[in-house]
Amino acid sequence: MEPKWVTWAKEIQSLSQAGLAYSKDQFDIERFERLRELSQEIMAEYTEVPMEKLPELFANETGYQTPKVDVRAVVFRDNKILLVREMMDGRWSLPGGWADIGVSPSENAVKEAFEESGLEVKPVRLIAVMDKKCHPHPPGAYHIYKLFFLCEEIGGKLATGFETLDAGFFGLDELPELSVGRITESQIRILFEYGWDAGKQVYFD
Repeated sequence: MEPKWVTWAKEIQSLSQAGLAYSKDQFDIERFERLRELSQEIMAEYTEVPMEKLPELFANETGYQTPKVDVRAVVFRDNKILLVREMMDGRWSLPGGWADIGVSPSENAVKEAFEESGLEVKPVRLIAVMDKKCHPHPPGAYHIYKLFFLCEEIGGKLATGFETLDAGFFGLDELPELSVGRITESQIRILFEYGWDAGKQVYFD
């Protein structure tokens, strides 16, 4: 799904970052710095991200580069799925976000669900591990693994959070405008299958 130029830019960035972390020769360091600059120029040319923003978004880490982890809570009520309206773009997604240090993946799902929707949930099981590049998201700077946890609603009430404008449950045939950088309709369709079939095997890319 991911355009080839995005894959190439990310790989150039990853190789340059590793080179900068482990190289001792000054000439090699200069070459790796130039490769990192080229990866940013590629992203700036083909995305709407300004060049001055790319160092902090796309080239802000040191050491060996690994994928980032995005954790999402999947909560069903009466055959409808919980969605939250993102403050950043006014569109809808599953509650969730970047995994936090010191918190397990399932604990992240619980925390994000409460912070973004007001609901208290209990993780039931991991239902999907998706590689963002394999799905129809818009191009992005990071290589991201997305973890989806099926959660049971145990308390709380629908409310907004610091990063959300609204929260609600939606049927598959009534989905609002989605924040496709975070979740796509095809992914939600996959997740609905787990609401219908408790024995379904974990989805993975």
